[in-house]
Amino acid sequence: MTAAAIQAQDFSKSQCAAGLRAALNILDKWKASCEQACHILRISRSTYTRASQKESAWEVSLDSDQMQRISLVLNIHAALRLVFDNPENVYGFPSMKNHNEFFNGRAPLDIMAQGDMISLYETFRRIDALRGAQW
Repeated sequence: MTAAAIQAQDFSKSQCAAGLRAALNILDKWKASCEQACHILRISRSTYTRASQKESAWEVSLDSDQMQRISLVLNIHAALRLVFDNPENVYGFPSMKNHNEFFNGRAPLDIMAQGDMISLYETFRRIDALRGAQW
């Protein structure tokens, strides 16, 4: 399923919470700050804080844009796991400065944290292209 095909109404509040927690767990392993994570996923600091707590009964409603952002984070993580064998690169790559076109010396995490969907999608597209050695 592509990120564009996701409709928020197709997900229950508990499914939204599970997706959000999975994305935040990945972002945490990428060493994203709270502010970066909030910009990437377009969530409030209070939602970030509540999702980061371990109470299992917590639920949240998310809109289709937020669910697409979660999907892109999960897909970036999946692409990195296919490209790299070691956890240091899987989790370290997003915070490493990248001198390829588009990144221009910036880290993928910094590009994603700009907060707009285009930056997040283009980061995914560039990382996904690594699977086919298209760089």
